[in-house]
Amino acid sequence: MRKILIIAILVAFAGSVMATTEAKDTSKVKTGWNFGILPSVAYDADLGFQFGALSNIYYYGDGSQYPEYIHSFYVEAAYTTKRYGLFRFFYDSKYLIPDHRLTIDVSYLPDAMCDFYGYNGYPTLYHMGWHNAKKDSSEYLSRAFYKYKRDLVRVAADIEGTISGDWKWNAGLGVLGYMIDECDIDMLNGKRQPTDRKYLDPSVQGLYELYRSWGIIKPDEANGGWHPYVRGGITFDSRDKRSNPSRGIYADAFFTYSAAFGNQTEYNHLKFNFNFRQYVPIYKDRVTFAYRIGTQNTIAGESPFYMNTYLNTLFIQRVIYEGLGGGNSLRGIMRNRILANGFAYANVELRTKIVNFDIGKQHFYIGLNPFFDMGVVTQPYKLDETELRTAITANNIATGRTDKYEDYFNLSRKETYMPHSAAGIGLKVAMNENFILSVDWATALNKQDNGKMTNFYVKMGYLF
Repeated sequence: MRKILIIAILVAFAGSVMATTEAKDTSKVKTGWNFGILPSVAYDADLGFQFGALSNIYYYGDGSQYPEYIHSFYVEAAYTTKRYGLFRFFYDSKYLIPDHRLTIDVSYLPDAMCDFYGYNGYPTLYHMGWHNAKKDSSEYLSRAFYKYKRDLVRVAADIEGTISGDWKWNAGLGVLGYMIDECDIDMLNGKRQPTDRKYLDPSVQGLYELYRSWGIIKPDEANGGWHPYVRGGITFDSRDKRSNPSRGIYADAFFTYSAAFGNQTEYNHLKFNFNFRQYVPIYKDRVTFAYRIGTQNTIAGESPFYMNTYLNTLFIQRVIYEGLGGGNSLRGIMRNRILANGFAYANVELRTKIVNFDIGKQHFYIGLNPFFDMGVVTQPYKLDETELRTAITANNIATGRTDKYEDYFNLSRKETYMPHSAAGIGLKVAMNENFILSVDWATALNKQDNGKMTNFYVKMGYLF
């Protein structure tokens, strides 16, 4: 009930700060400028509570294309209780360049405790007690055990033009800058004392550090790098609208070539993505069956491990696309649980609009959507059991550790290709079709994907 109350307060606040130069008539069509200003208050089970501010500004012109907008500007600055930062500017328009859609994204995303659960999903064993147990528990190691430090700078520009009818061509370029290291324990501890239950023991190595010690993460990828990229592809788009279509198909296929500098030139690589979404009307525009299937695979070169956590997309609409696991890909499954050279995924939703209402001149609806998410590894990392046992033993001798291979790995081929699944339900509060507050609750179907089993997310927009 408290969570629903928070959502209601935010929606009421949004309605109270909206300003528009809407024409003086009683139609439902929006015109002119529409300003959405909100405190950036959200919750993600992986990232914590988020505090900051955001503004989404739409320009509808004379409203003849409504619910499509002519220009959209999105600005957000926020930080979370789990030390994740979000500083972003995003622009989207199909009218700035006539007959072309242009999107521009500039983001800085510092993450003091980015999730790292190892390679290939299930073959890397997960122990909830190692990081999520009382400090006096015999199995507890550190709440930062499955974490590392990752700061990401992203600058991207993408453009779309028409081939014929619903067929489009797409091109884009940008740069991804990753700055990676082990967690800054001193910064995370701050003034905490060893007696504090949230105090982190600086002597405890995390999984990222162990992967480095065992040689799984190579020295030239261990601290990140800068990667300019170019991409191109085609799309088919017959959706009746973008924010929550009630009918139509969206599909894309594209290649992304990412380069590297200096001693990282071995990480020049080419990836292929395919994505298919369909929206099937069940009852008018009030009940829609929606699903998405997709895949990302490395088809040439070698991709550094930190870029395999990124799900490439032709249009950057969300802050970040993690692949796979978390509120932006597989809800209910831990963020970045599936880390591989290639993967496939599916999301299925039944979207319903329960009630429509107006607050002043703003048009709202409330919807519910049960969903099912699934992901699977298609291109696993090549890990050799004999080599891993040797590396772990050698590191134990050098450091005095007592790690056991069986505690970390199960390299069964069957385990590698087992699907990771979760199910849940979402609540949507939409204003003027485009400004959508999303609340999702999800549960993993396997404890290896989430020891707590359930996760809760408050975000903007539909997943797809």
